[in-house]
Amino acid sequence: MDDEVRETEHQVGAGMLCVFGRQLKLLRERAGMDRARLGALSGYSASTIASFEQGRRIPPPKFIDQADDVLGAGGVLAASKEEVARAHYPAFFRDAARLESEAVELHVYANQAVPGLLQTEEYARAVFMMMRPPVDDGLIEQRVGARLARQEVLTSRDAPLASFVIDEAVLRRPIGGRAILRGQLEYVLLMGARRNIEIQVMPLDREENAGMAGPFTLIETKEGRRIAYAEVQNVSRVQTERDRVRVLEAKYGIIRAQALPPRESLAYVQKLLGEP
Repeated sequence: MDDEVRETEHQVGAGMLCVFGRQLKLLRERAGMDRARLGALSGYSASTIASFEQGRRIPPPKFIDQADDVLGAGGVLAASKEEVARAHYPAFFRDAARLESEAVELHVYANQAVPGLLQTEEYARAVFMMMRPPVDDGLIEQRVGARLARQEVLTSRDAPLASFVIDEAVLRRPIGGRAILRGQLEYVLLMGARRNIEIQVMPLDREENAGMAGPFTLIETKEGRRIAYAEVQNVSRVQTERDRVRVLEAKYGIIRAQALPPRESLAYVQKLLGEP
């Protein structure tokens, strides 16, 4: 993706945020609320409400619904929820992000970096800062916010059943530094303890690994659609053809069989945390 396209995407996303922020501020003032009161009613700090209003932070879908209700917006804010979310993803990922948000099952194989759905804020920022050619700070923060907003799918009331197989090399690669990696490993353990999430590690000493062709994600929607998503060098492909999806489903099953079981995997991550 060249610099001109990146800049255009950034402007589109930032513009949508600013429009939403202005609407939020006008509705809040019309309701006679200060930021602290709205924050208390929605579970956010006054400074976070300010960030939403100023277009500096992505408002998550849950907040948009709460604000619409609390401020008596009559659906005005809720109507922009999808556009707010879509505006902050790069064009090549928008379809996948929408499908991911509708999933009842998510299965991810990762051999380059910790999957975005499991990344800490610090790790995600370090990943984006490593992009070459460099990305401007505003776009980095936009992408980090979008990535964190995506993660709500794993902790929502209707959270999908999710599984992740992560190559050991990913868990040893100190992206952003040792302190950031340590925090990331601790977060992997925290998410792996959730009942709807299973995390497996593919050890480096495995002589067989069916995932050498690269990372991919399998998605099943509420309507029973089965979809695969793969991305390399910012070129992505959403696969809906049943034959192609079936091949990746079979591959993922083999990968899971080759990896450590979930309980042993979490113990392995704990062991990595103990290493100097």
